[in-house]
Amino acid sequence: MQSVLSVRDLRVDFITRRGALHAIDGVSFDIAPGEILGLVGESGAGKSVTGSAVIGLIDPPGKISGGEILLNGDRIDTLPAEKMRKIRGKRIGMIFQDPLTSLNPLYRIGEQLVQTICAHLPLDAKQARVRAIKLLEDVGIPAPDQRIDSYPHEFSGGMRQRVVIALALCAEPDLVIADEPTTALDVSVQAQVIALLKQICADRGTAVILVTHDMGVIAEAADRVAVMYAGRIVEIGPVAEVIRAPRHPYAAGLMGAIPSLTSDRDRLEQIEGAMPRLSNLPEGCAFHPRCTQATDQCRQARPDLNANGAHAVACFLHEGDHI
Repeated sequence: MQSVLSVRDLRVDFITRRGALHAIDGVSFDIAPGEILGLVGESGAGKSVTGSAVIGLIDPPGKISGGEILLNGDRIDTLPAEKMRKIRGKRIGMIFQDPLTSLNPLYRIGEQLVQTICAHLPLDAKQARVRAIKLLEDVGIPAPDQRIDSYPHEFSGGMRQRVVIALALCAEPDLVIADEPTTALDVSVQAQVIALLKQICADRGTAVILVTHDMGVIAEAADRVAVMYAGRIVEIGPVAEVIRAPRHPYAAGLMGAIPSLTSDRDRLEQIEGAMPRLSNLPEGCAFHPRCTQATDQCRQARPDLNANGAHAVACFLHEGDHI
């Protein structure tokens, strides 16, 4: 089965007076139809930049400096801006963290949905309105035939996020990028949004990149998870494997910070230190200054991402695990 999205050795640089800063440095992954891939890591790890690169929203001084991005086998990272604009919204949908930034407060919900549908599908305004009502129904908006004429401020935060999901699905995209879609929501609404994303994948075969720092969201929603640190993937694999038996010390630290109802731990684990600045990345493995298991090899050389079945890790502690 062909992957919906294939990212190969992706590199994103930000050009400054001091030279190029490597925000994304050799990231590779695939997403199958109907699969949710979680991108997780601390702020500055490169999660959102990866999503922005896939959808073609890296603005100067940033640029994609290497690698390939393929959507259903077609390369899209080299397309001119006008062609990429047509793909955005039609073949790739986007769900942003704050629905208020995605919705125009001056226009009714229906107007925004109808405009988006008409821009990407060969439908007139009447047909687009029928489709918009169906989309609102699909994402769980009550009385969609009435609420379609409401303004964004008349919806709660959770309902606004459902509208944004409907906008992302307007043109039946192959891929949806969800950038922190549950951060601004309370826990009960988070669960509803996660269930909705999973249902969309199951019903429509849509692939999803779920960008978040919340391991609880990843555990509940994702099929696979990629742990990012300083612009690189340090571990990737099935979500159950990575959560139960993380191999990279950074991934283990993230998992140790997840609260558990069954554990008798008095305190959650924490990772000492902070993510390095792009302008001051350490030699060797970028995580070694914070790692309690670092060796001289870690300080001098950067480990490759080595696969063992469906699980891959970039760490010298597991150098013999590759196949």
